[in-house]
Amino acid sequence: MWTLFLQRRYFRSSSSLMKTLKKKTPTEQRWLLRQLKDPYVKASRNQNFRCRSAFKLLEIDDKFGLLQAGYSVVDCGAAPGAWSQVVVQRVNSTGTDQDSPRGTVIGIDLLNIPPLDGAHFLSNHDVTYPATHAKLQELLPGGQAHVILSDMAPNASGFRDMDHERLITMCFSLIDLAEKILQPQGSLLCKYWDGILTHQLQEKLSSVFGSVRTVKPNASRKDSAERFFLARMYRK
Repeated sequence: MWTLFLQRRYFRSSSSLMKTLKKKTPTEQRWLLRQLKDPYVKASRNQNFRCRSAFKLLEIDDKFGLLQAGYSVVDCGAAPGAWSQVVVQRVNSTGTDQDSPRGTVIGIDLLNIPPLDGAHFLSNHDVTYPATHAKLQELLPGGQAHVILSDMAPNASGFRDMDHERLITMCFSLIDLAEKILQPQGSLLCKYWDGILTHQLQEKLSSVFGSVRTVKPNASRKDSAERFFLARMYRK
């Protein structure tokens, strides 16, 4: 019965979307069709995740064991909150599992982030500002995080090299943040777009972390330059 309900709901939403296509530009039509065919978009709706990016973090955590119950985690570029949804579950920040330690989840974004049970959001905050660093130190138990996550990215300009450089700059700012709040042996997971400056970022991460690897989860689109650096064993 539940499967039949999902099929009917999907048919109705698909039919509605096809009608909408006729009113869109060719570029908008291509984007909507990609969304319609994307299995992760469908799965995110079925599992009540705020967007498909949740599956990137789920896959990375399943493979590398990044998140554990009781951990304190800072989610940078958190809006709309899909990664934070995953983290809330994995670190037990709502205390659902009474036999496991309870974690802490703090999300930051320049945009507004809708509320989420088990997470504390700092909407309209810039992760590069010292005032934001100070606020995080106040909110984190002991002023330190076990993990810093970043799925943040600049607004696309249409110029690939420029967008790559801007995102790499944002990733470098996370290393400054780590100096303030990441505990020794902690981990950093950050998104980047592959390009000419990738090696510079990797070298910098390797200078302060014991292990740095490149990850491209299956939920990242194959034609995308999107990658993630997973840096572990922070040397403070």
